[in-house]
Amino acid sequence: MQRNSKQRIGIVGSGYMANGLAMLITLQDDMEVTKVLTRRNIDDCTNFKYRQLLTHSVQELLEHSDVLIECSGDVLHGTEVIDLAMNVGIPVVTMNAELQVTTGSYFSQKGYITEAEGDQPGCLAALKENISQMGFKPLVYGNIKGYLHTNPSVEEMLYWSEKQGISLPMQVSFTDGTKLQIEQALVANGLGATIVQSEMLGLKTECVMDGGNTLAKEAKQVGLPISDYILSPSTPSGVFITGVHQDEQQPYLKYLKMGDGPYYTLHTNYHLCHFEVLKTLRRVIRGGSVLINNSSKPQISVAAVPKKNIKRGTLISRAIGSFECRGIAVKMSEFPNHVPIGLMNQMRVKQNLSPGQIITFDDVELQPSLALDIWKEIKVSAAYTA
Repeated sequence: MQRNSKQRIGIVGSGYMANGLAMLITLQDDMEVTKVLTRRNIDDCTNFKYRQLLTHSVQELLEHSDVLIECSGDVLHGTEVIDLAMNVGIPVVTMNAELQVTTGSYFSQKGYITEAEGDQPGCLAALKENISQMGFKPLVYGNIKGYLHTNPSVEEMLYWSEKQGISLPMQVSFTDGTKLQIEQALVANGLGATIVQSEMLGLKTECVMDGGNTLAKEAKQVGLPISDYILSPSTPSGVFITGVHQDEQQPYLKYLKMGDGPYYTLHTNYHLCHFEVLKTLRRVIRGGSVLINNSSKPQISVAAVPKKNIKRGTLISRAIGSFECRGIAVKMSEFPNHVPIGLMNQMRVKQNLSPGQIITFDDVELQPSLALDIWKEIKVSAAYTA
């Protein structure tokens, strides 16, 4: 597979994160970016630093790649590219939790696929590896969010997307909680956890430790580790795990300022997106195990719910990051006919929808896609193993 001293890295996507990642990889001694797949007009990609690497050809991308990074943010397109990559044995790293929770379970059985460290699921998986080696047993896999607005206005989102320098759909999905719900669904499936309720609990707290302790009590009642989040405007963005340890270690942990127990919270107060992807790339290159993927037997999905009344006949071009819908984490066993929000591209509404209802396959007409076919397989498998 390796043709020279550097591993050849192919990138799927040419947006904001892909550009930053390409610039970062170029500085490394052990890897290089060889091709970047884009669907945009290459002449229009003036903000992409290495335009000479851009291609419209998936075949050209695969022929020049030892490892593939999928960061297009597009579930349907990414699914098609990953399928082709796995057909020729190329390992895949994703910066695309949306894809992982929609079609990732299928690919976890077909080849090597892992979500990257950098976004919250990868950071939680890395933190779990770290604390498990110290003997902690996780009860809560937590995401820290400072602000949510489940139905933001167009004007508000236009202002913040321009201020942050990111796309409008990305800004909307961050603000309305869809991205958060997707990330924590992946965490639940990938780390063997569950959720307490649809949309999770989302505790408001000023202190990570207090929030972790409360959620840990919920996990004890459930009898499984849980994936959830806290709303804490005063806490830096990041992730935390709350768990337990052996009773005889409590005096030592108290001495180390970890509190009286029985619950202990370990907090990473940052996640650095594409900067941390390099760690996952090297993990793959060195033959390391999967950091986190959606598992072969997912139990949690992300359903779409309307933000407002949606009339029959409405065409929704892309539900994630839209002003029509948002995503919420659900147990697949409780809502077997829900439509994963990641599938909802160019979707026609077949009957009037009300705010907050779980959208089902009876409510909408989806365009044919490989991702839809894969979901049908996953759905059957999940029903069989439930």
